[in-house]
Amino acid sequence: MSGIFGALGISASGMSAERLRLDVIAENLANADSTRGADGNPYRRKQVVLQQAGGTGFGEILKGVQVAGIQADPSPGRRVHDPGHPDADATGYVTLPNVDSVTEMVDMITASRGYEANVQAMNTAKAMFLKTLEVLR
Repeated sequence: MSGIFGALGISASGMSAERLRLDVIAENLANADSTRGADGNPYRRKQVVLQQAGGTGFGEILKGVQVAGIQADPSPGRRVHDPGHPDADATGYVTLPNVDSVTEMVDMITASRGYEANVQAMNTAKAMFLKTLEVLR
C-alpha cells in the first residue's frame, strides 16, 4: 500500500511545484514594465528550478519533485528609446525587464496543465486506494 501513498505524495509535490511556477510567472508578468527595483536596476525575470526528490538510481524510492531554487534569468533587458522616461540614460534609452509576455503565457499554460495532470494522477491513485479498501472488506 505504500505505493498508493507514494503516488499521492508524488502528485502533491508536483502540484506544489507547479503552483510555485504559476506564482513566479504571475510575478514576472506583474513586473514586466518595472524599470527600477529596490536595487535601482530593472526587474529580472525569475525562473523556478526543479529537481527530482528522493532517490536517483535504479531501485531507489522516488519522492516526486522539489524546488532547487528560484533564479534570475541572465538574458539582457530590452532597450527602448524614450528620452522623457525618468530612468532613461544619457542617450535617451531605457532598459526594460527581460520579461516576454508571450513566453510567460506559454509557461503559464504549461504549469497549469502540469498542475491539472497531477490532480488527475492524485484522483486516480485515490480511486485505486478506495477500490483496494473495498476488496479488503
